[in-house]
Amino acid sequence: MRGRIRWVLIGWMFTISAIAYLDRVNISIAASSLQKEFQLDNLQLGWVFSAFVLGYALFQAPGGRLADRFGPRKILTLGTIWWGVFTALTALVPSGVAGALAIMLAVRFALGLGEAVVYPASNRLVASWIPSQERGLANGFIFAGVGAGAGVSPPLITYILLNYGWRWSFWVSACIGLIAGLVWFLLARDKPEDHPWTSPEEASYIRRGLPQTSTAAGTTLPWLTILGSKDVLAVTLSYTCYGYIAYIYFTWFFLYLSTVRGLDLKSSSYYGMLPFIAIAICSPLGGFISDHLTRRYGKRIGRGGIAGAAITLTAVFLVLGTQVKDARLACVVLAGGAGALYLSQSSFWSITADIGGRSAGSVSGVMNMGNQLGGALTASMTPFLAKHFGWSVPFFAAAALAVVGALAWLLVDPKRELIHKTTGDLA
Repeated sequence: MRGRIRWVLIGWMFTISAIAYLDRVNISIAASSLQKEFQLDNLQLGWVFSAFVLGYALFQAPGGRLADRFGPRKILTLGTIWWGVFTALTALVPSGVAGALAIMLAVRFALGLGEAVVYPASNRLVASWIPSQERGLANGFIFAGVGAGAGVSPPLITYILLNYGWRWSFWVSACIGLIAGLVWFLLARDKPEDHPWTSPEEASYIRRGLPQTSTAAGTTLPWLTILGSKDVLAVTLSYTCYGYIAYIYFTWFFLYLSTVRGLDLKSSSYYGMLPFIAIAICSPLGGFISDHLTRRYGKRIGRGGIAGAAITLTAVFLVLGTQVKDARLACVVLAGGAGALYLSQSSFWSITADIGGRSAGSVSGVMNMGNQLGGALTASMTPFLAKHFGWSVPFFAAAALAVVGALAWLLVDPKRELIHKTTGDLA
């Protein structure tokens, strides 16, 4: 372990990432049970999905700023406690109570606030602990947790739901999150030099690999500097499109398999894992490819090129998946779309860590706010489009946005470093 403590922390961030997605995807697996118990139609269920994503989106930038100011160790610990509490509260909404929908909306919104700190805080950790040449792979492993957590959710939540009821699925998820947060607090430190397990050799290796922006004097970038950056705005636009696509898988895919493609609950739980298995494989694979191409050809190709190509490929899979008649083959094709999408994932976070430096949490928080607003839109727009135009149209809309997201990367210059240009403006 000594000499590789940075990868131990990345490994535990993978675990936290997986649990965070378990806590958000469990409601889509239990959706039918919630609809029956609280008399919710698809549009109302979409509001519940969107409430979480809205809270999650609105607190991205503030959560990133908190991680920049107080460190990812404390902020992630507080976040896991918060979301553990509100995951449990989801299960405590009583059956038949007046205003159940309003209570559910408030609880899910609050849960989103707590989970919002996860990835901006992890990016702040990456900015301090991971040399630039390893950031693609590090972010790839962190976001492989998305696939792992979301992939484990269908069979796990289905088993608990069938044997113990939907409420127990939320209580179990809450307990797992609280345990992960405790381990994180004991294991993590904000900087390599603060950790007792960091060897002098590893500390020196990390320092040599950090961009100059990461070690420049100063604290955090002003919001106007971040929001005025063309690169941040372009990456945010692309990540907003990305979020719209991703949330089809996280909110409606399981229900799509059971109600549209006609798979039973057990089959849906297994085939519903395919996109998330693809995500778990393609996220670190994309990071590895990105790091390799960056070392050989520079960040323009290694970060922007791989992202644009992967998101374009996603559009192809989405269109083809809706045209396949066989339900199981359609699952495989659409899973390919999720995998292609996550080949680009590490590029977004590596770029914001590089250009953000000490403000990596804030910069990535702004970017991820766009991602989650895109997700909130798809949570509500998907049932609307499906109801009025059929279920192929939501996937066509996602494919069109994939093209927009790919083109946005043409506007990003990875060599423009925010702190270098604005050192005198740091506050």
